[in-house]
Amino acid sequence: MPLLEAPSPVCTLDLSPSPLRGGVRGGGNNPNDSRVAIPPSPSLPHKGGRSDASHVGAPDPAGAIWLDGTFRHDTWVKVDMTSALPDGAVIVPKKRWLAERDQLVGRSAPLGLLVSAGETVDDIADDLPRFALIALDFPKFSDGRAFSTARLLREKHGYAGELRAVGDVLADQIPLMRRVGFTTFEVKNAPTRRALA
Repeated sequence: MPLLEAPSPVCTLDLSPSPLRGGVRGGGNNPNDSRVAIPPSPSLPHKGGRSDASHVGAPDPAGAIWLDGTFRHDTWVKVDMTSALPDGAVIVPKKRWLAERDQLVGRSAPLGLLVSAGETVDDIADDLPRFALIALDFPKFSDGRAFSTARLLREKHGYAGELRAVGDVLADQIPLMRRVGFTTFEVKNAPTRRALA
């Protein structure tokens, strides 16, 4: 089964060299140029379908989350090691999950996990189905460790929930991120936001 389908609409990005870091330009559909089509919904290697992104908010041009060809409001709240947990959907760091697992298991609200670059998921493999979302951090665009973690989550551990790329997410990485199973993208880089919009 192919990793990517070609549903429409398709967003194309010019991936030719640009003097700006992240300065990828949006463009047309000429098959002879260096543009890459980013389909709105990939067919992932697990269970042959799209993963659940049901907790992503409504379309919002100012929203931080890129999903299916549009920016959306983020309904998830990221918390650190010490901040109080709100009532709604939260993303906790892996270290907090390990430290407070017994208390966090009892929450009725959706729970997400933030895995920092360099952290493994093999040690929490049995817990992965508990998370509606797993966010993998790209601390800088040249750090590709989260690509390997994403692939392990999808192929080795069969994780079927929302897989979100966070951190330094640039437009020219998104097609590759989708191929390893990412379904949503937290995009802060201004040139990337302009290219995707």
